[in-house]
Amino acid sequence: MRYGRLTDLVRLAMQMQGRADGLSLEDISQTFEVSRRTAERMRDAIRDAFPQTEELLEEGGRKRWRLPPGTAGRLADPTVDDIATLKRAADLARQSGDFGTAERLDMLSDRLRARLPGKRRAQLEPDIAALLEADGVALRPGPRERIPRETLNTLREAILAGVWIDVDHRSRSSGLLSRKARLGPLAMLLGEGRQYLVAFSAYAKDVRLFALAGFERIELTEDVFQRPEDFDLSTWMQRSFGIWQEDVYDVVWRFTPEAAKDARLYLFHPTQVMTDEPDGSLTVSFRAGGLREMCWHLFRWGSSVKVVSPRKLQEELSRTVKDNYPEYI
Repeated sequence: MRYGRLTDLVRLAMQMQGRADGLSLEDISQTFEVSRRTAERMRDAIRDAFPQTEELLEEGGRKRWRLPPGTAGRLADPTVDDIATLKRAADLARQSGDFGTAERLDMLSDRLRARLPGKRRAQLEPDIAALLEADGVALRPGPRERIPRETLNTLREAILAGVWIDVDHRSRSSGLLSRKARLGPLAMLLGEGRQYLVAFSAYAKDVRLFALAGFERIELTEDVFQRPEDFDLSTWMQRSFGIWQEDVYDVVWRFTPEAAKDARLYLFHPTQVMTDEPDGSLTVSFRAGGLREMCWHLFRWGSSVKVVSPRKLQEELSRTVKDNYPEYI
């Protein structure tokens, strides 16, 4: 019986060509999480496709197999997912302040692109941009929900294809299941904590957030979805301090002189303006919604920060402290 998963075989060929010492059956079993018998079928499929496969014998009699350089030919060309993954990794490294790693990842991406013919490179650019937009922004490392791979792949396919989807989605807040809801997917927000799909709701006739963990059924349609011409993900995200899209306020925080040095190192919001005060304190101002998320962040600073405005944030902060930390009142 032959092994038939083409994607696994392509990946195996790349690994057998990329490693000078080749791969053993144990290596194949562990990498692809398959039985020894399946690993043997995968090895045999590679040997059938590439008769020039070399067999190496280790001390003790264990065998390894490798492909000579250049054997895989154009199979080794980078894909749009490869380059988009490098770009995403570089962005994450840059956001965490690891500029050296980001620069090396950018250089590696450039080298991969340089291997492609000019026509192929030109075709890749819009696909890479669309894939990065589809995956949104992975803002920070940390605990996150485990979303089924099938859910992510189906939504990514719908975004790239530009089609409407019919879904069954369960609300996190009410627990109610919405059946056959029609959505126009725009981007996925991946990262810390809960993860979301940004989509145009045919029912609400507006852009909304949908928790990825709430999808119980996703069906791609053949109907083309025309994304709103005035929609820009970065601009839409900047309306909020975190995830939730709420009324936008003029926010002003003032950090004590003792905390000002640390506060200057933070990017609290993309629209922030920092002002050094005569007494050594630091004023940070920006426009955003998401007051509850601001409160949770402000807890980290304790008495080192004062909310100057808006009044609604002052009230929300007092209420949150009262509800969660009554011993400090």
